Amino acid sequence: MERFLSHKNVDADLLSPLTLAFIGDTVYDLLVREEIICDANRPANDLHSLAVKKVKASAQASAITDILPMLTEKELAVFKRGRNAKSGHIAKNASTDDYHKATGLEAVFGYLYLTNQIDRILELYELIKRCENDER
Repeated sequence: MERFLSHKNVDADLLSPLTLAFIGDTVYDLLVREEIICDANRPANDLHSLAVKKVKASAQASAITDILPMLTEKELAVFKRGRNAKSGHIAKNASTDDYHKATGLEAVFGYLYLTNQIDRILELYELIKRCENDER
């Protein structure tokens, strides 16, 4: 896997953390959705419910907390920029802390995607899944 529009140049270091989170939200969501459909063929409503549980802010906040010690210095800096960004958006179904942490996680996934670090995305996602399984 690589960026879909890899022929288009973008300097991820120059993008705002909310822009990184914008694309990172989709990258993370795609990983979750692919994982769910690979596990079993289910009705669309069931797929949606399972996906929502994994991509909601509280789940993403838990995920970033689990993998924070494994982030590189650059990834940690991107996370902090995303977490501290002021979006002007009020979290509806999450605490403010969870919402900010989730934005930071999405920024990391967005940064990694735009810098074509797909293996690292998959590595971090596997760490998240492993931590989820350990918590059960």
